[in-house]
Amino acid sequence: MQSIWQKTCSLPSFPPLPGNCATDVLIIGGGLTGLLCAYKLKQAGISCILLEANCIGGGTTGHTTAKITAQHGLLYDTLIRRFGVEQAAEYLRLNLQALEQYRTLCQGMDCDFEEKESIVYSLSHPERLETELRVLEQLHAPARFVQDLPLPFPTVGGICFSGQAQFHPLKFIRALAGGLPIYEHTAVQSFDGKRYHTNRGTITAEKTIAATHFPIFTKHGGYFLKQYQSRSYVLALKNAAVVDGMYLDEQEGGLSFRNAGPFLLMGGGAHRTGKPGRGWGELEALSRQYYPRSSMVARWAAQDCMTLDDVPYIGRYSRRTPDLFVATGFRKWGMTSSMVAAQLLCDQIGGKEPDSFGLFSPSRSVLHPQLFVNTFHAVSSLCTPTRPRCPHMGCALKWNPHERSWDCPCHGSRFAEAGERLNDPATGPLKSAGKYHSHSEKS
Repeated sequence: MQSIWQKTCSLPSFPPLPGNCATDVLIIGGGLTGLLCAYKLKQAGISCILLEANCIGGGTTGHTTAKITAQHGLLYDTLIRRFGVEQAAEYLRLNLQALEQYRTLCQGMDCDFEEKESIVYSLSHPERLETELRVLEQLHAPARFVQDLPLPFPTVGGICFSGQAQFHPLKFIRALAGGLPIYEHTAVQSFDGKRYHTNRGTITAEKTIAATHFPIFTKHGGYFLKQYQSRSYVLALKNAAVVDGMYLDEQEGGLSFRNAGPFLLMGGGAHRTGKPGRGWGELEALSRQYYPRSSMVARWAAQDCMTLDDVPYIGRYSRRTPDLFVATGFRKWGMTSSMVAAQLLCDQIGGKEPDSFGLFSPSRSVLHPQLFVNTFHAVSSLCTPTRPRCPHMGCALKWNPHERSWDCPCHGSRFAEAGERLNDPATGPLKSAGKYHSHSEKS
């Protein structure tokens, strides 16, 4: 189903690539990250071309809840334990800087930009809030403890970041895309050196940014082990509460809330893509319980890339590809992470090497427990003697009865019942889907 953003905003269309050409920088992917990279490169006077396999804003950007905040759950205590105080402070600084860049860019834009407080609440673990708050005070974050939250259930309080924001993501990229060198319906299929082959021609690029949500080039970087994808669900409710802020449960899979004009956006139900989930059913039941007078006007699902250590991969795709860059693994915080990525990648392409590249380096250590979990899921799925198989790396697909799709539990590729590709990293359709329709009906 369409998101509330897709129902309330139409985007401009762009032509396919007209044939072979050359550019300084090729950007692959027409979501928020790719568009921000193109915008910043153009501002810096660097020639670039952006290719989108389908239509801009049609993937994760069109299915976000669009919270612009440096508060990424109860993250900062984890960052300090894993990376130290200086790197945690740098992560905070870059995300607050990204918020300010949005504030500046949105001036004069018709994109529903609103300043809001961001609150991470807890149902039953005040000690987690206390620990995080002590860390945030050490980092001089704009944070404070709050109680008596306008939520439909009791909490033990929350941590509030003041001066954060929200907006309409598709209205934003509609305004941003004007004048950018964008080509739609142009899929990159392979590359050799600096030559990138598409279904419309070949592009020669001095440098390339892969901004495809999940990286599509499997021979480099090991992203098929360093990441997995998570699926979550959102309802847009009419005649529900005004919460006047952006709220998120500190527990994985908990509920999130924020208003968007006359609607309340209520999200939750996160689970690993390709594994059993409850779809929208649980959210719909809770909406009837908490907001009995409300009615649903839209529902949709979001898909997020999760890294091994909760920090995005931004920088060189791998040690063996010095002119290929990547931005991925934003978890559920794609708004500020996209802006951070665009700034860091444009700096790096321009020859700068700030200290923050170490924190976000895609080549940093992979020795984390999640690596073994990801490996287990991949091996288990590869050894499952069922069909259909994912064209990405051959994992056994699982039928998702809630969304009527074939989902990959290894890397998160998804396919419609008829075989159309819905989510990367797969780059093509599921060609043999038709003969599995009878199985899907029984499921």
